[in-house]
Amino acid sequence: MSKHGKILVGMSGGVDSTVTALLLHEQGYEVIGVTLNILDYTYAESRVHNPCCSLDSVMGAKEIADFIGFKHMIVDIREKFSETVMEGFKEEYMRGRTPNPCIWCNAEIKWKGLIQTADEFGCEKIATGHYARTDVKNGRTFLKRGVDPLKDQSYFLWALDQHDLSRTVFPLGEMTKPEVRSIAFTRGHVRMANKQENFDICFVPDNDYRAYLKDVIPGMEEDYKGGNFVDKNGNVLGQHEGYMHYTIGQRKGLGIALGIPMYVTRINASKNTVELGEETDLIRNGMIVGRLNPMKYDQIPEMEAVTMIRYKSKGVLSQLKRQGEQLSVEFLANTKGVAPGQSAVFYEDDDVIGGGIIMESL
Repeated sequence: MSKHGKILVGMSGGVDSTVTALLLHEQGYEVIGVTLNILDYTYAESRVHNPCCSLDSVMGAKEIADFIGFKHMIVDIREKFSETVMEGFKEEYMRGRTPNPCIWCNAEIKWKGLIQTADEFGCEKIATGHYARTDVKNGRTFLKRGVDPLKDQSYFLWALDQHDLSRTVFPLGEMTKPEVRSIAFTRGHVRMANKQENFDICFVPDNDYRAYLKDVIPGMEEDYKGGNFVDKNGNVLGQHEGYMHYTIGQRKGLGIALGIPMYVTRINASKNTVELGEETDLIRNGMIVGRLNPMKYDQIPEMEAVTMIRYKSKGVLSQLKRQGEQLSVEFLANTKGVAPGQSAVFYEDDDVIGGGIIMESL
């Protein structure tokens, strides 16, 4: 009989999930390890070279489970991952947006798969190796930043709902990455302790999203090549390779020389135009955020908050105002590179108020 009952641990084969499982096992939980198979192994190894999805990582997770002494299984969610995350990635680029597929993979694929498996095996809780924390106030479970500012991953988890959060524990939320590696090393998992991290999109070969889109969008080059680069007044500056080749803030690889550094400032999918401007033209006063998910409060209130518009950004103090089902966000300091399709996450000190998708910049 275990001391704390059963807990399901998502295991990728990396050091973070390994230490998560190890710590919970040492605390007396009956650990069940699960690796979610989201890509064909041959695709992961031959095309994207991503260790998180390779057969080697899966077998590494199983070996760790066997060594420590708990059950491990593989759950196949390839079809749902393809339909939800990979198709969504393509569709967002076709809309002229810059998506972050990890957000929806966490909320729609990983957590749903883990919780469904936990229910099947009688586990009340699940655990992952993310660097984040949770808290409960007024009957609501919400995220807090991880204590390691270099590894805090709360930004990627804003779309988790109340049920997801109430079922989840984050054993690494109070730890730093060096501490986690040290635990793996001192427990004898030397190779795992030194394992390098991979930050690429797991299904995009060589992290080259343009090449990936060419593979999955028939006729992309033929249909969209030759659209116009324009300035902020609509004057034509030259022709581009197709609007989905570009992202907000991009400077390199534009294929056009105008004598001064130029950046992508806006993308218009319906007109197949890409607006270019100087660096100061990237500055925005605010944005509209939709697809909101409240966390700390039952709805995101009108208040001042720190807003992050990309992972590892410092965040900017902002005024949040309700606008129907969306938020109008006014930046209280100059902010550059606001990209529709990316996530905006709102913080009150270390607490996650909620988040959403950037719909347009202002």
